[in-house]
Amino acid sequence: MLNIAIRAARNAGDLIQRSADNIGQLTINQKTKNDFVSEVDRTAEQEIIQVIKYAYPDHGILAEESGEHKGNDYTWIIDPLDGTTNFLHGYPQYAVSIALKHKGKTEVGVVYDPLRDELFTAEKGGGATLNNRRIRVSNQTNLNSALIGTGFPFKYPQHLDAYLSMFKELTPQTAGIRRAGSAALDLAYLAMGRLDGFWEIGLKEWDFAAGILLVQEAGGVVTDFSFDDKFVQSGNIITGNPKMHQALYQSIEPFVTEKLK
Repeated sequence: MLNIAIRAARNAGDLIQRSADNIGQLTINQKTKNDFVSEVDRTAEQEIIQVIKYAYPDHGILAEESGEHKGNDYTWIIDPLDGTTNFLHGYPQYAVSIALKHKGKTEVGVVYDPLRDELFTAEKGGGATLNNRRIRVSNQTNLNSALIGTGFPFKYPQHLDAYLSMFKELTPQTAGIRRAGSAALDLAYLAMGRLDGFWEIGLKEWDFAAGILLVQEAGGVVTDFSFDDKFVQSGNIITGNPKMHQALYQSIEPFVTEKLK
């Protein structure tokens, strides 16, 4: 099943890169404010689903663009192009994200960066890799030396004040905060130590399903803003190695509103 996920991700990545030189000719639609979808997203998703359905016709699908396709106890969680806005501007930070859940538990995760040909993979209980080399989260324990990733809650302006309070609290405590625009890649970078911690409000499961397995299999901790594991329901995530996760949580928790719990 991991091999099928890898094949699907690479096929989609190849398609995305072939389209990168013709962005001006693409058909682009706006789903909601600041949330775009292009024909590349849809075509890449169709390619992924085709590869999966050929191998496992009875499996279910949850995909960003085409929604839910009912199946058996296996469900593939697909984001064909995480970082669409980046892609459409030629900003080189986007990825394909594919995860497989069995009876609600994530078993396989793949994040593929076609620009750098970086393939991040994880299997439940089997560790995490980048291009077949084992990876681990960083051993950074102090916020003042940490590089932290985040994402703006641009779809949820009602949470902007709470988020900005978190940002204001963390900025002077850290070595830097980065907002690159692809949660899937942020989590993959965390899993290999390029980032030391990460938090974001209002993600969808296809944004993080593969990335969270990468982090967990690389030795990281992931919770929601209530220090619980209900991040799939809330879309709110704090993650890092155990000590960094604790430090981030302690800084963020005072600004967590009731609506974010």
